[in-house]
Amino acid sequence: MNLMNTMAILIVLAVAVFLVVRILIARKNEEVEEDVEQDDKTYTLEMMTAFVKRRLDEITKINLYDIGLSEEELKRRKNKKYELKKALKGCTYGDVNDKKYVKELIYDLLSKEYGTDETNISKAIPFDIPSLLTAQDKFDILIYVYKQQFGYEALTEFIKKYNLASLKYLAGEAKPSYVITAEEIDEIYEKENITLDFHDKLNVVVQRIYQSYKGYSSIDEIRDMNIDGVSGGVSGLPESFLSQVAQTDGDYLDQILENKVPRACDSIWIFFQGKSIRLAFLSFGTESELKRVCQNIYKYNNPGQLSDSNGYKINEMKDGSRVVVVRPSFSETWAFFVRKFDVKRATLEQIVNGDGKDKAIDLLKFLVKGARIISLTGEQGCGKTTMLMAMIENIYETMNIRVQEVAFELHLRKIYPTRNILSFRETETVSGQEGLDVQKKTDGSVNIIRRGCNRPSCCLDDTGCPSCF
Repeated sequence: MNLMNTMAILIVLAVAVFLVVRILIARKNEEVEEDVEQDDKTYTLEMMTAFVKRRLDEITKINLYDIGLSEEELKRRKNKKYELKKALKGCTYGDVNDKKYVKELIYDLLSKEYGTDETNISKAIPFDIPSLLTAQDKFDILIYVYKQQFGYEALTEFIKKYNLASLKYLAGEAKPSYVITAEEIDEIYEKENITLDFHDKLNVVVQRIYQSYKGYSSIDEIRDMNIDGVSGGVSGLPESFLSQVAQTDGDYLDQILENKVPRACDSIWIFFQGKSIRLAFLSFGTESELKRVCQNIYKYNNPGQLSDSNGYKINEMKDGSRVVVVRPSFSETWAFFVRKFDVKRATLEQIVNGDGKDKAIDLLKFLVKGARIISLTGEQGCGKTTMLMAMIENIYETMNIRVQEVAFELHLRKIYPTRNILSFRETETVSGQEGLDVQKKTDGSVNIIRRGCNRPSCCLDDTGCPSCF
């Protein structure tokens, strides 16, 4: 009897021990799974971006006098703090040097403080599994690789190599258009067969974090390229239209929500060699992100506030690009237009092509040297400003040049720093006519008038005539 009781007790104890062990193992597995899940979340782009924002905020706001530094170290830290504040401000104006400085700091923060390495970096962007990469991921990698070889000509070389600036028919469309699709990006990425090391992967991640924090979202790298321009918010359905659709056509609303119908925030276009090309594979993602870009991209030199009562701003960026921003209710959506001018290429020999070009070039040179009144007219984007830059080269060095513009675009003193050139522009308090009246009181020999009107033109006028032809 005692033996049976003893065996029963042992069996109960064994079962109890077995159950306890199973519970402990299950809890341990849950903890491991939770740690893995938490680790996966730690290295997402969202978590990395939040960390970068927090650390840069700490660096710029820390009180250096409270941490007991030596005089030499205090001076050094103050200089670095001032330099970072200046770069964080300048990079939002289109300054590529400030952008480079901020990106290098983000790189150091992620690699040295956040613990990003070869193992966990693919949790941010799945570099090792091409099938999981989005079209934007692939484009970012392609542009990064091309930029290592071609610099700011990367996008131009990329488009030319694969003949992307050609008319093409899209499914369901009766007429051809200039568009670059996600399918084309997928095919190109497969052809390129790119291999990235850890340094390359981290640079791509850094760029993605930077563009969502201080940059211009999906167009950040595109804006820096040597192309004619970039715009956003100029196609697709406005947000205000969605509520109207919801009341009338539920099926159409479903298509919009499934991203089958482009929204305004999916609208990204580039102006490339006289062609407007839609980048169908890129998007700002949300209306608020498009709005953020519009609110930041025009801020260089504090041109004033973009508001509902003042629904547009015309300004320049630090690199000389012209930027125009509009917002509701002046326009149906938030939108921006960045126009770039490559002054290095502005020569008549490069612009004028075809049979008889030598006679045309000689005629233009003689007209300029003969101090004739010249009017350049044409549609938007046809090359009036570029032609004007090329013609100015033939104005005699002894003649002083005065320029009147709506916004600074010619930047002639960058090309001819030793010549007597002064540019004026319209402001909220000084009209274009008043600017021309001031020009008459200066010692200008050549007056260049650039402004939009019912008959848009630019004129080279040696008589000081205030007319806009």
